[in-house]
Parts: sequence; C-alpha cells; structure tokens
Amino acid sequence: MLDAMDSGDAKKFSSELGDLLLQVVFHSILGEEARQFTIAQVIESIYTKMVRRHPHVFGTAKAKTAADVLKNWEQLKAEERAQADEASETTAVANSSVLDGVPHSLPALLEAYQLTRRASHVGFDWENLAGILEKLDEERRELESEVAKKKTSAQLLEAEVGDLLFAGVNIARFLGVDPEIALKKANRKFAQRFRWMEAAAASEGRRFADVPRARMEELWNEAKVKA
Repeated sequence: MLDAMDSGDAKKFSSELGDLLLQVVFHSILGEEARQFTIAQVIESIYTKMVRRHPHVFGTAKAKTAADVLKNWEQLKAEERAQADEASETTAVANSSVLDGVPHSLPALLEAYQLTRRASHVGFDWENLAGILEKLDEERRELESEVAKKKTSAQLLEAEVGDLLFAGVNIARFLGVDPEIALKKANRKFAQRFRWMEAAAASEGRRFADVPRARMEELWNEAKVKA
C-alpha cells in the first residue's frame, strides 16, 4: 500500500485499495455467516465512532487548532477505553491510559511513533525542535560514553542505542513526518545508490567487495549526485 501511494500510479493505488476493501467485505461475510455481525454493523460502527470522536464537527464542542482536535480525540478515546474496562470489570478505571490500545505487536519504529504521538496529544511534548535536538545530542553523548568504557555490557549499549533511536522518532513526529515512511524512502535511496556503486565497480572490471575503501567513498559521493 505504501509503495503504491508513493509511486504516484493511480491505477496501482486503486488496485491496492481494492485489496483492502476485499478484506473488509470478506471478513464481514464471514461474520454474517457466523451470525456475529453484518457489513451494515461495520459501517454503522465507524460512522458512530467518527461522530463521537469529532464533536467539533458534528456537535457543539470547540476546537481552535489541529492540536486541540487531536487532544480531544485522545481524551475521548481514553474515556471510551475506561468505560470498556469498567463494563468488563477487568481493569480499574484509574489505571486507564491514553497509551492503551497501542499494540505491542507493532514494529518498534511505529510503536515509538504512536506512543509519543498519543502523549503529545494530551500536552506531554517538547516546546520546540531545539529541545528534541538537544535530547538527541544528549543521547549521542551517553552512547559515546558507554562505548568508551572497556567493560560496557551489551544490554547497556542496547539501551543507549534504543534511547537514541527513540529521540530520532520524536524528531520526525514533532516535524509532522511519518518515521516509517521517511525510513522506507531512506532505505530505498541507499539501495539505489549502493546498486549504482556496484554497477560502477563492475564497469571498472572489479567486484565491489574488492574496491579499496577510499574508492568506495569516491563512488558513494558520485552516487549521491548521479543516483
């Protein structure tokens, strides 16, 4: 789906949306055959949810900025989760969190993005980009300090690298950039440039692995211009 969106190919994108729609229809039919729910209930559910979570559009609530909208959104979802917990008597309402509902099964990058996004919507966020960049530099210094130690454990290094990556995700989120899409594009750019270097080395009659390190750097700089 992301590749189709990024390609700019409307036909490819519509085809991917068709695949997504197939899943909705297919599982709705299975639910109906099992006498669990119908596709009408699926549509009604999302309709009701959108109206309930957008009182500034469908009701009388006021939201002057996009931040206000998102803050209201998270508060409403938190109230819904608390009510569900209270109804099932599985969790005390006091223990509910705006972070509830972020699946642990998400890839770590997306999980970090969703956790910080939800926290920011209720006011827990950096005041400006400079603060996050300073945090990134702080995490970098802490990692350097651990690396400099002779007996640093793998667990500590893992923790420091994790903090550094988490700060990077915060930067993306604060700037309104989806870190998953940004990293996907960075991966694609790296692969394209690396393949260009391999082809360039082949044109010189060498395997890329046999190219001297200094020449690799030269090829990389050329690839950044040409690939």
